[in-house]
Amino acid sequence: MDKTIYLCLAHMSEEGIEQKYVKEAFDTNWVVPLGPNVNAFEEDLKRFVGEGKEVVALSAGTAAVHLALLACGVGQGDEVIVQSFTFCASSHPITYLGAVPVFVDSEKETWNMSPDLLEEAIKDRIAKTGKKPKAIVPVALYGMPYDCTRIMEIADRYAIPVVEDAAEGFGSRFKGQVLGTFGKFGVLSFNGNKMITTSGGGALICNDTESKNQIMWYATQAREAYPYYQHETIGYNYRMSNICAGIGRGQMTVADKHIAHHRHVQALYRKLLKDVEGVLLHEAPSADYDSNFWLCTITLDPLLRVKGQENAYKDVVKTAVGGAAGVIHAVDCATTDCQPNENVEALRAFMLDKKIEARPVWKPMHKQPVYKDAPAYINGVSEAIFKIGMCLPAGPWVTDEDVHYIVECIKEAIVR
Repeated sequence: MDKTIYLCLAHMSEEGIEQKYVKEAFDTNWVVPLGPNVNAFEEDLKRFVGEGKEVVALSAGTAAVHLALLACGVGQGDEVIVQSFTFCASSHPITYLGAVPVFVDSEKETWNMSPDLLEEAIKDRIAKTGKKPKAIVPVALYGMPYDCTRIMEIADRYAIPVVEDAAEGFGSRFKGQVLGTFGKFGVLSFNGNKMITTSGGGALICNDTESKNQIMWYATQAREAYPYYQHETIGYNYRMSNICAGIGRGQMTVADKHIAHHRHVQALYRKLLKDVEGVLLHEAPSADYDSNFWLCTITLDPLLRVKGQENAYKDVVKTAVGGAAGVIHAVDCATTDCQPNENVEALRAFMLDKKIEARPVWKPMHKQPVYKDAPAYINGVSEAIFKIGMCLPAGPWVTDEDVHYIVECIKEAIVR
C-alpha cells in the first residue's frame, strides 16, 4: 500500500466551505480571537447540542476543562475526582489550579468511570479530609458514553458539579441525549484528530447565559468594564480565533457525515474481526450507549502470539511521537513498570511497517509518574485494558478498502 493509514485525521468538507469562511476573515480583517465566525460557530454548536444550552468557543479542549473547573470554584488545595483512564488533558488543568486530582478507575463495560468507585471515593475523601470534592470529571473514552444516569444521580445526591469531558465524544449520546449536556459544563475538542477540527480548538457547553458570560470573561483575560484595562481577577487568553472558527463553521456542515462514517467503520471492523481468534472489538454495552466510535479499539488475548514479539521493547523510540513533530524527550530504557503486553507492542510495530498507524490505549493517569502521589481508587480495570488494548484507524480518510487491508494485516501478524 502506497499511502500511510493514520489513526484519525479530520477531513475538510468537499465543497471547501472552510476556505470561504477563512477568506472572509482575512478580507474583512477579522484575524483576531473574536469575530463573525466565532459567533456563528457558537450558534452552530448550540443547535448541534440541543436547545437550552450556551456554547463558548475556546483555544483548546484543555482550556475548556480549565475554565470549567475554575467556574466550579476549584482552587488551591481542593480535590477533584477525575477518571483515571484518559488523556492527560482531563487531569492536568486540575493541577493548574493548585488542586489535587483524585483518580477513579473504570467499569469493564464502557471502560469509563465506575459509578461504584465514584461513590466510594466521595465517601472516603469526605471521611479523610472533612470536605467533599469540588467537581467530578467523567470522560467519554474514545467516544463511548459514560453511565450518565448513575454518575449524575451520585453527583446530585452529594451536590457536586459535573464537568463532562466529551472531547472524544462529539456527537455521542446517552439515551438519546448529547454528551456534554448532562452536567454543569461539557467539554468539546476540535483538535486535528477529532471528529471535526478547527486545526486546534475546543468549546465549553454551559447551562445558561450567566455561566457563558462568566466563561467568556475568564477566557478574555478577565477584563473589567472600564474604558481602560482594569483587572481584578486573573484571567486567560483562551478565546478561539476567528480564523479557526471559520474552519469550524465549514466542518459543522459535515459533522453528521463524519460521525456516520466512524460508526460505519466500527461496523465493518465488527464484521471482519468476528472470526479472528484472540482479537476482540470493544462495543457499546447496550443501545443506551450511542458512541461516535471516534476510535475503534480492540483487545488482544495475552496468549496470542504476534510476529516480532520476541523483539518487543528492545529498542527505545528515536522519533517524535504523538504528533509532536521534531520534539523528542529522549529516554534510556524502552520499558516501564506499567506498559502494554509484548504482543500489543509487536502488533503496533508490525502495523507501522505496513504503513498503518495503530496505538496503545491511554495509559491510566494513576500510573503516570507525574501523579504518583495522587489519591486513587482502583479496581484494576484500566491497567488490565492498557496491557491488552489497541486503537485502530477510524477517521474520515479511512476507506472500506483500508479497513479490509488493516484486518488482513492483523491476521498476517498473528502466529498460528
